[in-house]
Amino acid sequence: MPANSCWYWRPKLSLSSGRTRMSFPGVDVNLLAIVILSRRKCGLSTCTTRYLVTMATADLLVIINDLILYRINCYYFLGSFLKITSVCSLIAVFISASTDCSVWFTVTFTFDRFVAICCQKLKTKYCTKKTATVVLATTCILLCLKNVPIYFVYEPVEIIANVAWLCYPIPSYFTEPGWVGFDWFDKVLSPLLPFASILFLNALTVRHILVASRVRRGLRCQSKTLNYSDPEMESRRKSVILLFTISGSFIILWLVYVIQFLYYIIAAKDPREYSDSEYIFQKVRSMLRNLNCCTNTFIYAATQSKFREQIKIAVTFPVTSIMKLKNKRNN
Repeated sequence: MPANSCWYWRPKLSLSSGRTRMSFPGVDVNLLAIVILSRRKCGLSTCTTRYLVTMATADLLVIINDLILYRINCYYFLGSFLKITSVCSLIAVFISASTDCSVWFTVTFTFDRFVAICCQKLKTKYCTKKTATVVLATTCILLCLKNVPIYFVYEPVEIIANVAWLCYPIPSYFTEPGWVGFDWFDKVLSPLLPFASILFLNALTVRHILVASRVRRGLRCQSKTLNYSDPEMESRRKSVILLFTISGSFIILWLVYVIQFLYYIIAAKDPREYSDSEYIFQKVRSMLRNLNCCTNTFIYAATQSKFREQIKIAVTFPVTSIMKLKNKRNN
C-alpha cells in the first residue's frame, strides 16, 4: 500500500511567463527509452527489446500513478476528485499493480538472460518473441488480479454531501488473519521473492561464465593463435553487462526496503508506530524504490553504444529537420 504521507518528494518548479511548470524526469527518460527501443535499432534481439520496452512501460506507470496521481495530488490539488474514496482506492490498486509489474518484469528479464547465457539447448525455444509476449502478458494479468483486494482495504475519512472523501486503512487490515496473510503475501511477492530470485539467478550466471571462460581460455592456449578474437564471448560480455547493471541497480535501490521489512519482523514492531528516525528511513525507502523506475534508461545509455547513437539522433532530429527544410526551400 502507498504510504499515508508524501512529503519526501517535490516536483521541480520553475516560473515561466507567470505560470508554474512541473518537470518529471522519470516520465521523460522512460518515454525516451520506449521510443528508442521500439525502433529496434539498438542492436538488441527482438526478445530482449520486448522485455526492456515492457520494463520501461511499467516504470513509467509507477511514476504516473505513484508520483503524479498520488503524491503530487497531496501537494497541489487539495480538493481534487482524486481524493474521493473510490478514486484514491483505485489509485492505490494502480500503484501496487504497476510496482509489482516493474519488479517482476525485471525478474523475467533476468531469467531470460540466464537462459540465454547458461542454457544453450533451451535458448532456441525460450528466448523468442512469442515466449516473451506470453510470459510478460501472463505476469501482468496475474499481478493485476492479485492487487484487486487492495481496493477494499480503505475506508473514507469523512463524508461530505453524501460523497466519501480520503482513504484510510480499515482497522481490521492490521488484525484479521485474512488481511494479515494478504499483507505478508504482498510483501513476500514484492520484493522479497524477486530480490532472492535475482541474486540466485545472477550467482548461477556468474558461476557459468567463470567455468565457460576457463574452458575457452584453455582452448585458446592449445590453439596457440595470436590476436585471437572471440565473437561469441564479446556478444556474451555485452549481454552480461546489461544484465548485471539492471539487476544490480534493482538490488541496491530495493535493499533499504528489504532491510526495513526484516527490521520490523525481527523487532516485532507495529508498522503504524515509528520514531522520527524510522519515519525518515521509511521515506528514504520509498524514494529509492521510485528512483529504481528512473535508472534503466541511463543504464542503457552507459552500456549500449547504439542506444547512445539513437539518443543523439533523437536530440538532433529537430535541428536536422529544420536544416533539411531550409535546404529544400533554397533549392
